[in-house]
Amino acid sequence: MTIALFGNNYPEYFSKYIQHLIKRLENEHVKIVMEQNLFDFVNGKIRFQKSPDLFTNHQELITLAPEFLFSIGGDGTLLNAVTYVRSSDIPILGINTGRLGFISSIAADQIEKAITDILKNNFKINKRTLLELKTSKELFSKKNFALNEVAVLKKDTSSMIKIDAFVDDEFLNTYWADGLVVSTPTGSTGYSLSCGGPIIMPGTNNIIITPNAPHNLNVRPIVISDSSIIKLKVEDRDQLALVSLDSRSRAFESNLELTIRKADFKIKLVQPENNSFTSTIRNKLMWGLDKRT
Repeated sequence: MTIALFGNNYPEYFSKYIQHLIKRLENEHVKIVMEQNLFDFVNGKIRFQKSPDLFTNHQELITLAPEFLFSIGGDGTLLNAVTYVRSSDIPILGINTGRLGFISSIAADQIEKAITDILKNNFKINKRTLLELKTSKELFSKKNFALNEVAVLKKDTSSMIKIDAFVDDEFLNTYWADGLVVSTPTGSTGYSLSCGGPIIMPGTNNIIITPNAPHNLNVRPIVISDSSIIKLKVEDRDQLALVSLDSRSRAFESNLELTIRKADFKIKLVQPENNSFTSTIRNKLMWGLDKRT
């Protein structure tokens, strides 16, 4: 078995967990391949029996053909890992070294059990929908997809922007706001939630459209089918706005039309035993801690 390790810089105290992870995989005769930046960070801090093969991009990762990719960091790290995995069908396991972690939900004390579950084939695969952005100009090249959300935001101004939204070529609304967040069910616990959007269960085949600080308080989030095609037209006083795909953002001229639809591939997330979406949100949002009877 080959497992790829991907991650960002992590807190110093977490090194002992990474060392244990490496040692456990090597003892199980798992071949380790590692993203170059992560290797540069851990080199000299972590001991390897054999130096791992390294990758720096999507194509090099695919060539190494790992059965799994372990994302070490927070949710942002996993979202970055998606740009390496893309449509390759490599399942991703999120190991959380950050704070909240809805999709990187494996805590330090759960790493050992997660490895055991994977080696014993005792896990589930959750397929998560992505969104695809299309414009007449290639803003993101081949990375024009998002696991969490596509967000349109104002740029370098305190003024609101005007966004005309169409769903399946039917006019939906004109939003006067700081921005608009178009989210997948996976992203419903991210930016959309911060803007007052609902939490949507994965696999419900929906898209959420959530305004960010709308001028009209009667403008609320709306849930639509993920088979719908969304078109956005933006007006801004500065003639420039921002569009972001998860953590990647680009400026664009406000006369550019944005088309958002469900991507034609899905990302596979590894769900070890007893680690469900409902248990994750219950723990992360501290539901059920009110002991009133």
